[in-house]
Amino acid sequence: MRHLMISILDIRRQTSAIRDQLDAAIGRVLDHGQFILGPEVGALEEAIAGYCGTRFAVGCASGSDALLLSLMALGIGRGDRVVTTPFTFFASAGSIAETGATPAFVDIDPVSFNMDPSRLEELLKSGAGGVKAIVPVHLFGECAEMTAINEIAGRFGIPVIEDAAQAIGAEFEGARAGSLGRCGCFSFFPTKNLGAFGDGGMITTDDPTLADKLRMLRVHGSRTKYYHEAVGINSRLDTLQAAILSVKMQYLEEWTEGRRANAAVYRACLAGSGITLPVERRNARHVYNQFTVRVEDRDEVKRRLFAWGVGSEVYYPVPLHLQDCFLSLGYREGDFPQSEAAAREVLSLPIEAGLSRADIETASGALRGSL
Repeated sequence: MRHLMISILDIRRQTSAIRDQLDAAIGRVLDHGQFILGPEVGALEEAIAGYCGTRFAVGCASGSDALLLSLMALGIGRGDRVVTTPFTFFASAGSIAETGATPAFVDIDPVSFNMDPSRLEELLKSGAGGVKAIVPVHLFGECAEMTAINEIAGRFGIPVIEDAAQAIGAEFEGARAGSLGRCGCFSFFPTKNLGAFGDGGMITTDDPTLADKLRMLRVHGSRTKYYHEAVGINSRLDTLQAAILSVKMQYLEEWTEGRRANAAVYRACLAGSGITLPVERRNARHVYNQFTVRVEDRDEVKRRLFAWGVGSEVYYPVPLHLQDCFLSLGYREGDFPQSEAAAREVLSLPIEAGLSRADIETASGALRGSL
């Protein structure tokens, strides 16, 4: 396999820079031995709540479980419908299906890749019954149009769950992702801007009753050992992961600004190229979990980039309404043209904070040369 000069992501670069602090944090957990819901979990929950501007945060085993637990806590189940977009990672809809509810899709805005509020309103006004929650996705690190989405949801009395898996630190009209809905769901998968050494997740909320229910549901529906009020799941954030994430939290803003600086270099290098670049709205802060462009003949461009020694990735090649497991929902090709077009055209470029200006300039030149 060809050695890439610039890979899409090299987690080792970030880890090596703070290795001593990570080793010390892991050592402290090994010393006290509280591997399940140890003190580091509570400390991280408090730090994340403060960072996101919410009253509470509840750790869990993954970003997928954060979505599932949120739906469960809101009583979503069989016979219900939950609205999300088809251009997103599978868990956005998979978690809905796991509750027994049915995903209902609305198309994206082609500029932001996020839920189009006008399409959401059309669906709800169409008389489509049984919608019990709305899950907008803050895709690639850019918040969805939450003012419009919340206004529409409020008119119909439907709670909003933010899928903020890729958007920790993102902002919309001065508020952080995770504080813009009834609750916010984060992933700490290793490739995220704040990544663990495995899976991990977090749910933020201002609602004390919801936070209490989430804590119960993540431990098999139990507040007192061996006494179960509800059928929950086993979904606790490991103490070791919380310790690692607490170290990384100290650098999150620095790394985010590094990503944003790299995005600015891309914009300068690719200006006038004809490539469709990601847009950052004036009332929002993009955190660039991915730097995603749109190009024609995307798969060939990706192949040529690889030949230049530059990594890239496609997030996501198949919209959810066309996935085999959701064909029974009755959607067909052409139902969501913006999502389908995005799936054909998107290509994500290396953006991590550890890359140099020269790396970004090289990647930009390779992209220009691959068109």
